[in-house]
Formats: sequence, structure tokens, C-alpha cells
Amino acid sequence: MDALAQAFSWTFRSSWPVVCSLRVPETFPTLIAVATDDAGKRLDQFLVTHLDVSRARVQQLISQKKVLVNDSPAKVSLKLRGGERVIILGSAERPPLRAMAEEIPLDIVYEDDDLAIINKAAGMMVHAGAGATEDARNRGTLVNALLHHFATLSAVGGEMRPGIVHRLDKETSGLIIVAKNDEAHRKLAAQFAQRQVKKTYVALVHGWPKQDRGTIKAAISRDPVRRIRMSTRGAGGREAISHYNVIRRLDTAFGKFTLVEVKIDTGRTHQIRVHMASLGHAVVGDVLYGAPREMRARRGRATDEGAAIALARNFLHAAQLELTHPRTGEEIALKSPLPPELQAFLAAVGSDVASHVATKES
Repeated sequence: MDALAQAFSWTFRSSWPVVCSLRVPETFPTLIAVATDDAGKRLDQFLVTHLDVSRARVQQLISQKKVLVNDSPAKVSLKLRGGERVIILGSAERPPLRAMAEEIPLDIVYEDDDLAIINKAAGMMVHAGAGATEDARNRGTLVNALLHHFATLSAVGGEMRPGIVHRLDKETSGLIIVAKNDEAHRKLAAQFAQRQVKKTYVALVHGWPKQDRGTIKAAISRDPVRRIRMSTRGAGGREAISHYNVIRRLDTAFGKFTLVEVKIDTGRTHQIRVHMASLGHAVVGDVLYGAPREMRARRGRATDEGAAIALARNFLHAAQLELTHPRTGEEIALKSPLPPELQAFLAAVGSDVASHVATKES
């Protein structure tokens, strides 16, 4: 290499970003200098400690030849000696996903040529999540079931979300709208955007809110520390509005609870769960936002003192839905009863309030 070429090469390399702490590189290529203290470590172990990604992602990077050690492609098992220059050329390319039909039972409460309304069970994801693979998370989702039950679905949401106009959290049950064609999808999406679709949820929360009704206006953003959580405390969040109304206050052997009806004007990720937790009243069963995993009977409040109960899902149910039919303009109003496991939990804490909650009707 002549002097001019060598000078150009080192000038270019010196402009590369260098990783000095735990973070995901924002630009590529990225240079990581191996310290003498890192001698003896495997390459994949070394990168996991320097990049905020999983070991699986690191191994993908290496297998896709996007990691160079001293300018040469490296193996996962390479033992570092200290002093090497590790270069990350780019992000790992995830294999493409393909939504597949699965014969999964669905509770279809309304259906015509343009749309269907499903009473989703808790525990079912609406569609495969980020980073999913065909053999892992793309199984047992609502999309898999929809592809089996319906001949056509809208394609507006993309290949992995056919028919999906809006979502419910995995552990939230209740009514969800599915579009069968693109025109219906666009018109339904416009109704959601204009806040014309009325969604009412029933939730059981810990404690007693100070007021019988209220409106929570608190923007929601991703929690900067625990990325699987959302928060009302971060900067730059998206507007979120929830209205709650107390149905019944419960003073039970297992503590105080409140059954609330919640109507939302917006549909942010985890909105009701985050908003109620921000008031200090986490949804029962929602351990992600501070609810206890189990509740024990208080002294003097139960025959079997010290007995414990738990709920394996969130006590949050999409109970009512009102919308305008995208083709006919007719009003559709549906209700869904509390599922058996939520009714059973209310009975376990000694309440008959389930009989007062909405029953299914059109």
C-alpha cells in the first residue's frame, strides 16, 4: 500500500464510531477496541458485554459475516488475545416471517362480508411480535386463527397482520374488530383515528381510587430502563386519554379492590394498565406494573387465615364496542360478559359483583 492510500485508509477508519460503553451502535461500521483485560474471552461473549443485544443476536451478526476481527470475518468461538480491533459492519438480518393458518377455535360474535368481531381469549397474542420466528412466537396468535377461519382478510396492515385494525394486549380478553377487505380496513382505521369507535373495558384494580370517576390525561412513552414497560413519566410521549368510573368498591379478606369501567379516547400500548398504575391502582394480575403475584387473606377476615389467591392474567376485559359499519353506515353495538376465570376470581374474593357486569348481547 502506497503512502497516499495508507493515509486515506486510516483517515477513513478514524471516522468510524467507537463503542465505549453498553449501547446499540447507531451507525455502521462501528469499531470496538479489545482491551487487555478481555484476553481469553470468546468473541460472542465479549460482544454481548459491549452491545445491548442478546447473545443470539450477536451470533447472528457473526454468522452473517458482519463482524470482523482485525479486518477478517471471525468465528463465534474465536478466543480474543487483547488488542484486536473488532468491526461491526451492520445489523443482523432477521429471516422473513410468514403468517400461517392454524386451526384454533375462535369466538366470533359478529360477521359479515366486510368485518368480523372476535371475543379474544386472554393468553392469545394478536400477531407475531418483533423478533419472532416461524417456529417460535408465530404460533397460536389471533392472526393464525383468522387465516384458518376466513377466506379473505385485508392486506392494509401487511403480511404479518392481515385483517388487524387494532390490538388487545396478550393477557387482555374481549372484543376486537377484524377487517375482511382493504376498503373496510381503511374506513375502520379512519373511525379509530377520529375517535368515533367507542371502547369500554372492565378492570379490577388494587385499592380504592379517591374519586368515583375521573379522566387521566397522561402521555405514554417507552420506559427508558425496562423496555418492555410503558410509562407516563418519560419525555416525548404520545397523547393518551382514559376515563374511569367506579362500578363497585370491594373490601375483602384479601384486600381492597375496585371494579372500574374504563373508556379510552386513544389506543396506546398498555394504556389502561399504565394509567391506572400511575394513580397507584395497578390492575389485578398485572405484575409488570406493580400488582402482587398473589394475595393473602388478612387476619380476622377469613376462616382460613393466611389463604392465598392469584390471577394468572390481567383482570382487564374489553367488554363493549360501538362502531359504524364501514359500508352500510349502520351502528353496531356489542357486549361481552366477563370470562369464567374473572368471574371465578371475583367469587374467590367473596364478591357477587360479576352478575352486575355486562352480558353478551348485540
